[in-house]
Amino acid sequence: MPDTAPASSTRNRLIVTAMKLFWEKGYGSTSVADLLQAAGANSGSLYHFFPGKQDLLLAVLEAYRRGIDGMLLAPAWKGFDDPIARVFALLARYREGIVQTECVYACPIGSLALEIHEPDPPVRRALAANFKAWTDAVEVCLVAAGLRLPRSLDRRELARFVLTTMEGGVMQARTHRDVTYFDSSVRQLRIYFDHLEREAAQKPSSAKPPRKRPTSREAK
Repeated sequence: MPDTAPASSTRNRLIVTAMKLFWEKGYGSTSVADLLQAAGANSGSLYHFFPGKQDLLLAVLEAYRRGIDGMLLAPAWKGFDDPIARVFALLARYREGIVQTECVYACPIGSLALEIHEPDPPVRRALAANFKAWTDAVEVCLVAAGLRLPRSLDRRELARFVLTTMEGGVMQARTHRDVTYFDSSVRQLRIYFDHLEREAAQKPSSAKPPRKRPTSREAK
């Protein structure tokens, strides 16, 4: 489980505890009593900050989204400047989690998305925001690769494909208790990237490298 901001307050402590328990046991299997006991808090404190269990789930998802840089990207990308190498360093970070947990690791966001089959709209939006933040980070790398990748390549779609490879590889490694299922998925992705780089090299272009599509906020 990645480190989060210090749980200096009861609210933060409840969020950090929920992150851990939802990841280890699942959202549905984690009771309010489990949360209170693990956090060393009373029910009054919980309901003061979070009217219901779903409100705590939303806070957990927001903590993951806001913490993607510090909890995931910065550690994975330390020492890597090449944008394509960063994509595979990020995947290697997940592989470390698989190996260290003897293949019981599961992506916390992916697990929640699979477990909560029909989430309320706020939960669905929060899950989608986490996947979007992950995809945005990979897309930035792909844009930074410039003309090393074909200009016609839809970098957003490729970033989504990288996410799909990661989630599928993690799920299969966990199911089979075998990291080679993750490795084979990443290996095929690496072959595809090599193909894209060869294709780009065979079609030199004097055009400027593609730019990242502006976000809705930037467009304003």
